Amino acid sequence: MRGENEAMTALTIPLPGDIARRKAIGDLEGALRLIDVYLSRNVEPELVSRLLAERVRLERLPKSYPYTRGEAIAMMREEWPDLTEEQFDALVDGGRIDWRYIHGEMHVHSAFLGSLRLYPKEAAGLKPEPPEDTTKRDALLERMERVGHVKAEITIKATIRPKKSAKGKQVQAWLPIPAACSQQSNIEILSATEGGVCAPLDAPQRTIWWDSTEEDSFSVTYRYTYNAVWTDPTTIVPDPVQPDFDTEEELPHLAFTPYLRALAARITDGCNGPVEKAAAIYDYVTGTIDYRFQPAYLQLESIADTCARERRGDCGVMALLFVALCRISGIPAQWESGLAVYPDRAGCHDWARFYIAPHGWLWADCSFGSSSRRRGEDQRRRHYFGSLDPWRMVANRACFAPLTPPDPAWRMDPYDNQLGEMTVDGRGLDSDEMERTVETVSFAYR
Repeated sequence: MRGENEAMTALTIPLPGDIARRKAIGDLEGALRLIDVYLSRNVEPELVSRLLAERVRLERLPKSYPYTRGEAIAMMREEWPDLTEEQFDALVDGGRIDWRYIHGEMHVHSAFLGSLRLYPKEAAGLKPEPPEDTTKRDALLERMERVGHVKAEITIKATIRPKKSAKGKQVQAWLPIPAACSQQSNIEILSATEGGVCAPLDAPQRTIWWDSTEEDSFSVTYRYTYNAVWTDPTTIVPDPVQPDFDTEEELPHLAFTPYLRALAARITDGCNGPVEKAAAIYDYVTGTIDYRFQPAYLQLESIADTCARERRGDCGVMALLFVALCRISGIPAQWESGLAVYPDRAGCHDWARFYIAPHGWLWADCSFGSSSRRRGEDQRRRHYFGSLDPWRMVANRACFAPLTPPDPAWRMDPYDNQLGEMTVDGRGLDSDEMERTVETVSFAYR
């Protein structure tokens, strides 16, 4: 049983027209009222699932888009005093500012300033991203390509707690932990809040889980070895017959829409074999999709198709587009996620992998590839087709997979799990109701 989250599979079903029209004009209260009207009728169970999913999405939508147009302009003018409304609207029309209609007016994404800082030529009045010292990074990637692999022993501590005390209530919590995969070995739980139960090593979204009425704060410290292997896919001679596992669509976000089918056919036209096709798909995603911070994935519909049409996305969105185009083209592909881990910090990250027989699994980090293209670092962009780096923790190998045990309540993110999920008395907490941290305890190259 996957509880309420299973309703998200129904996102492929269009909303009834009157609900869709109210949502489109930002009348969230009216849309929610009509959802309750529909649910009070004897509607089909498939529509019930769609309406339940939409209700939780509408209830949470304002959190992802908190600023009105006027508030967003005022925020930008704190750094860019002579910003005009016409310049702001040009950034909106150019897809640099993500927005929705809420309460009948434009509201922009909570991280819109961070997205704009990535494009200093277009948002010239804002402080750009601080310059990155890439000396150590470039040296490590060069070493990896020269030696063939780089191995690291990594220790991470993760913590989750509700912002409001929940002691005495029934609290369930899930924190991601390293999963068994070709890159990771020597996985150890060094310490954890008492009562934690680890999912099997091969769980599609691996976690440690607690169920308690005495504790409401949970932590785990784990250690693992990560081995990043360098492979140049162009040196692989593919088998004449390739496997067909992991080539199917998975709703709602790996949907083989007519647009994606046509796009995949055009991108791979003239390619000889699966390596050339995968390379063409990687070049397309990293060459045309620009990074933009996303709302909670709960708010997104048909992620791969939308990314291809809007040419905007974050790491997970780009990864899902790559996976979808590969699968449509007959190349087995999977989505992976967990953490980007460095000696001094750790944070959320997603990427993809694809399978070429007889070699096996290879990797594609389209987000890193896209940022490399943006910075004019084509050698780095090429590195992330076929190979990754040692700065990873893999917890998840499937999108929209259940936790262990399945979370029966609405998850903060039904698709990914990088920082953890929590319920209190059976109600799933949203991101603003939890404190979730992850830190690098130790990091040593071996």
